[in-house]
Amino acid sequence: MKKIKNEAELFRAALEAGMAYGEKRGAVVFEASDSVNERALYIYRLLVHDKIIAPMPEDQVSQKSVKHRLSLWHARSLPKNDPLLR
Repeated sequence: MKKIKNEAELFRAALEAGMAYGEKRGAVVFEASDSVNERALYIYRLLVHDKIIAPMPEDQVSQKSVKHRLSLWHARSLPKNDPLLR
């Protein structure tokens, strides 16, 4: 995996965007007791199911790779001049 700048901030923003996407779609209602890792994995699987992102081989799915994949997904949806991409 290639390290991207501001990956932690991109992941937080991706988590917010993914949660909004899932709730707007009516697929999920996240609760306060859900962990960040559970939310990230659910969002990843939802985006794969909807064919928004390409799936990883099942043996490569880990918390680190899911966070990285969600960060990349969100980074690609941002405009080029966004401060998170600097």
